[in-house]
Parts: sequence; structure tokens; C-alpha cells
Amino acid sequence: MSDSVPQTPSPQGEVPEPEVPADAGPAYDLAAPAPLNVPRTPTGNADVDDRLDRLADADHLATEGHVEVYEDVHRGLRDALTALDARPGPPAPPTPYDRRS
Repeated sequence: MSDSVPQTPSPQGEVPEPEVPADAGPAYDLAAPAPLNVPRTPTGNADVDDRLDRLADADHLATEGHVEVYEDVHRGLRDALTALDARPGPPAPPTPYDRRS
């Protein structure tokens, strides 16, 4: 996509106008939020997948709104990792009877 590539100045120091997609229509606003369309692969953990899906909310927000989404996702992922540590592991093997000599 040419509109997501940073523009470099021309030899005369001018920055060329970014290309507008052909199907954009007359009201296309280059400054409007645009989806990044970053693919998200499911992890198999519902809590983690829900948090990663939340990242798509940033696609429809102005840059200033991204921080709130990213912080929410970070908090949710941290909580999911903490929950993994808190889950009980397999039961401990039975201890043998006290052997006294």
C-alpha cells in the first residue's frame, strides 16, 4: 500500500502528496483514522484472544485514542498471565508415612 509508506522529501525538499486510493471517493480524508488491518492469529486462550481482538478498536480512533485501547489490552494481557500463574498445578504426590527408626 503506497499510502502507508512514509513519504521522503524530493531533491527539492518538497514532500509529494500521498496517493489517494482509486475507490476513496470525493470525501476521502487523509487525516481520518484508517484501519491497520494487522492480522491477529488466535492463541487458543479465550482471555488473550479477547484482548488481542480489542486492538481492532484502535483502528477507528484518532491517534490520541490509541493509548486508552493499548493500556486496556496491556492490563488484560497482564491479568491473563497472572491468572495462569495463580492456577493450581497438579496435585502433589502423596507423602509417605513418617518413617522413624
